[in-house]
Amino acid sequence: MRNWRSLVAVGATLPVVAFAAACGGDNGNGEGANGEGGATGGNGGSLSGNLTGAGATFPNPVFQEWAADFGAVEPGVRINYQSIGSGGGIEQFIRSTVDFGSSERYLSDEDLEEAASGRGCEGVQFPVIFGSVVIAFNDPELDGMVLTADTIAKIYDRQITNFNDPELQELNPDMDLPDQDIIPVHRSDGSGTTYVFTHYLSTENEEWADKYGEGTEVQWASGTVGGQGNEGVSAQVNQNRGALGYVNQAYAIETGMAQASVVNEDGEPIYPTLEATTEASELAEIPDSFQFDIDNIGGEGYPITGTNWIFAYECGYDDNTAEMLKSFWNWVLTSDEANELALELGYAPMGAELKGRVQAQVERINSQN
Repeated sequence: MRNWRSLVAVGATLPVVAFAAACGGDNGNGEGANGEGGATGGNGGSLSGNLTGAGATFPNPVFQEWAADFGAVEPGVRINYQSIGSGGGIEQFIRSTVDFGSSERYLSDEDLEEAASGRGCEGVQFPVIFGSVVIAFNDPELDGMVLTADTIAKIYDRQITNFNDPELQELNPDMDLPDQDIIPVHRSDGSGTTYVFTHYLSTENEEWADKYGEGTEVQWASGTVGGQGNEGVSAQVNQNRGALGYVNQAYAIETGMAQASVVNEDGEPIYPTLEATTEASELAEIPDSFQFDIDNIGGEGYPITGTNWIFAYECGYDDNTAEMLKSFWNWVLTSDEANELALELGYAPMGAELKGRVQAQVERINSQN
């Protein structure tokens, strides 16, 4: 696996540069110098400039790798992605202070209306990657420990506070669970990872739905600990004996944390492998609006699987910026190298049919200028 820690650190500190172009500031048609907006980096390195994006920490490891490797295709293009959380990505996208936003929560109809009102044209949203939200432990001896939606909800509601609780023992009869207090760690920032996690619990556990609900932020129970970003949650879990937290699997893999098997809709305890994430993503029904959740996953699918969306606009970019955006995301969708990077870091790329649908969305960028 690539060592992306330095890339993550760079990505987390890059400044987010405001848009240079306001909506309608350029009368271009969104096509590049070759008149082909859907180029996959085939401009022979003709593009030059900066792209700025902000949002989810969930895809940050692979985004930083993609940005670095795209430099070999278009050496003049620099992509600055700031990992600030999905809530911040949605906010900055709607405010038009970045070229693209990113989130693990899709834009609602209300979000899209607000974005269109501010920009003067429709927003464009499309998925680019799937990944598991895993329950990670501080203790390596707990790797593979079986949890259900109900026990996870009780842990975060502080109804289950020790690893040797009878409900946990019943789920794990062959595991010697320690007499150790549990420290649940959650995201302290507005987070798409939190949305995926709390949506799963709300779908599976009525008590959780009534008490906490779902969202990029919820009111957590006392006795839980917050961490900023997937990076912060991972650090809190690693530093505190008895801690567990929900993080993107890429962070759990890179930091070597033990992970739980989670019981899916068919009653099967599923470890969050790439294959289990891929199966979950393939079972999802994806409408033309690309507004969807991955729910009620059975078979060999891992039940807490999330999606990352990219947000852009149908107007307001100068021709060069629009061409850089389309060239980069088309490279992500069509390049074998981009696929391999995603797989290496524990993400599930999309299938060919879905990629074709997404490329049609990419072509909408700046199409109304």
